[in-house]
Amino acid sequence: MSEAVRNLEPKALWNHFADLNAVPRPSKKEERVIQFMVDFGKSLGLDTQVDHIGNVIIKKPASKGFEDKTPIVMQSHLDMVHQKNNDTVFDFDTEGIRMMVEGDWVKADGTTLGADNGIGVATIMALLASTDIDHPAIDALFTIDEETGMTGALELKGGMISGKILLNLDTEDDNELTIGCAGGVDVTASGSYDEESLEGEFVGLQITVGGLSGGHSGMDIIKGLGNANKLMNRLLYKSYERFGLRVAHIEGGGLRNAIPRESVSIVALPENQDEAFVQHIENFSLAVAEELGTTDPDFKVKVQKVNAPELVMNEDDQDLILAALYACPNGIHRMSPDIEGLVQTSNNLARVEIKEGEFKALCLTRSSSETEKEDQALSIEAAFMATGAVVELSGDYPGWQPRPGSPVVSMMSDLYEEMFKEKAHVMACHAGLECGILGTNYPEMDMVSFGPNIRGAHSPDERVQISSVQKFWSYLLEALKRVN
Repeated sequence: MSEAVRNLEPKALWNHFADLNAVPRPSKKEERVIQFMVDFGKSLGLDTQVDHIGNVIIKKPASKGFEDKTPIVMQSHLDMVHQKNNDTVFDFDTEGIRMMVEGDWVKADGTTLGADNGIGVATIMALLASTDIDHPAIDALFTIDEETGMTGALELKGGMISGKILLNLDTEDDNELTIGCAGGVDVTASGSYDEESLEGEFVGLQITVGGLSGGHSGMDIIKGLGNANKLMNRLLYKSYERFGLRVAHIEGGGLRNAIPRESVSIVALPENQDEAFVQHIENFSLAVAEELGTTDPDFKVKVQKVNAPELVMNEDDQDLILAALYACPNGIHRMSPDIEGLVQTSNNLARVEIKEGEFKALCLTRSSSETEKEDQALSIEAAFMATGAVVELSGDYPGWQPRPGSPVVSMMSDLYEEMFKEKAHVMACHAGLECGILGTNYPEMDMVSFGPNIRGAHSPDERVQISSVQKFWSYLLEALKRVN
């Protein structure tokens, strides 16, 4: 499948992307891709280092005539989000991504593509391997674990890189120059509940809420996409008092940075309430399909009979936990009062696990306001307090404060208008970029982020636009010549 991709222009970039996508690289399991990058750097005879956490730094001297230019850092992250469609048979730990070309787009066969941030990595690889591209001295910084904790950026020590300008290649619209981003914090609520045996005649049902669009929990949160965990909980909430329904198992969502596409539950119903509850599901499905018709046109609820579970949640615990999940904030909390169209604070209820007497809810809270981020996290904590849950905050990382008048932003903005006869969108984003973290150890670094058009990141619909990659590549090559 990758051969069609290898023949695309610019061939150097696409061939490095194909090589990279042959290497499994899930977050927190980057050993293979770290070694891949080390071997790549050493094969070029370039100074190649790995720091204590696993970040790879490859240094390339300036090309002839560019020795007096300001040295730059080019940065992308090595890990990728691993998501697949339920009917796709694929092992992310052992298989390379199966890529295909569809018109002007490259996508994967039922999985995430890894263009986030593999296109950025491949771009830097192409520059490092080139012999005919003019550029200042380059420190190529390949960080790890961006998607699930920003660990690489957080652990990078001062003094590892010497560039004064940082070009981050992790923006997903080719007409944007990103100069600021939100910070984030992982919020985890975990606790236990009592299980009990059923008394009487019950039937078992497996309920699947699915067909949702999913997407990036930062960039796509503004779209109002359906969240499978919230929808499942909405379906089951107060179901005990209405139908006598008992919950045995719920599992929904996956990674914190992906809006959940599917949730599955196992429930038990008194035999005489079976038909009434199925009718309730049908009414719910029709109502939600109308609500989400624009954003999630393939939404559906599947129901199938299964054996009645032997153990279910205690009635009181069931009511408390479902109420807490209902109260847990999700989606946009507040829009920025200063930047039009920018989400300031949000939360993604990313994963819910209820089974065998234990429950867990995983969230990712984002905000460009540190105090508002803390307030949102405390709101989640309050929602789960009544259940006796323990709420843990982890992986906290800062936002990136915009500097719209900086030299590199001005240069990149002027160059964009010169090349493409329109103004670039100079903006902040609601995603988490590593620039804010890197700036803590390198506060004088002048930073900007840009990249080609990528759609559906963090979902199996992820795709990157071929013509946009060509535009991005030509823009980057000219920018390297303009650095003072």
